[in-house]
Amino acid sequence: MYQSFYRILIELTNGRFSSGILKHFSQSRWSKPLILFYVKTFNLNQQEFGKDLKTYNNLHELFTRHLKREARPITAESSAVACPVDGVLEDAGEIRADKKIVVKGKVYSIEEMLGDALFLEKYLGGKYLVLYLSPSHYHRIHAPISGSVVKRWTLGKKSYPVNKWGMKYGKEPLSKNYRTITELQNEAGCLAMVKVGAMYINSIVITDESNHLEKGQEFSYFSFGSTVVMLFEKDSYQFDENLSIPADVRVGEKIGYMRVV
Repeated sequence: MYQSFYRILIELTNGRFSSGILKHFSQSRWSKPLILFYVKTFNLNQQEFGKDLKTYNNLHELFTRHLKREARPITAESSAVACPVDGVLEDAGEIRADKKIVVKGKVYSIEEMLGDALFLEKYLGGKYLVLYLSPSHYHRIHAPISGSVVKRWTLGKKSYPVNKWGMKYGKEPLSKNYRTITELQNEAGCLAMVKVGAMYINSIVITDESNHLEKGQEFSYFSFGSTVVMLFEKDSYQFDENLSIPADVRVGEKIGYMRVV
């Protein structure tokens, strides 16, 4: 009953009109008086901000803020995978032979998530990580490895919540929401980053369309809290055993290793 009620409520409030109003408001000068309230509510660290708080003109500028370069040092280990976002490592595991992953007890189709059965094959038997970004987090997305960009593509139209309630009662938001996928490749193998849009705000903006990215390099951002699913090719990735699940993580921190077979 709760699941059905939740889905009906989301359908009623997650239309183009309501989404457009929220997006327009967050990008308008009318949202500026809420900036200080937002900072205090989510206990944001102003010492990390790339500019003075008074210079932000609206909530969208705060959501998509840059940080000082020294605020997020990037792991120097050549084989290490750097965390691409600030957030919470919610889950990790193996991509099953039946093309499924299990996140918080819920089964997701990786084939549907990627939208390409042939493309998926190399990831079967590989590993996945799920990183959740709340509205309090830094929303810029950075490259986890240095490598060539093999492919970029976009799927989905609408977005549903990816918070605790959304993951529990939503209709497979990780594989059905609006999402953009970037595949990177280095000498150890391939890595797909599925950037999943959140409720209301579908905007996932690519800021660097280069064919090669360096580890730690910013290449996109979310306009709101959301989720990144990282998929690693079979036998290419080793999870950092010092990490627990769930765990708070930040851009640049080591979250594992890419292994050359």
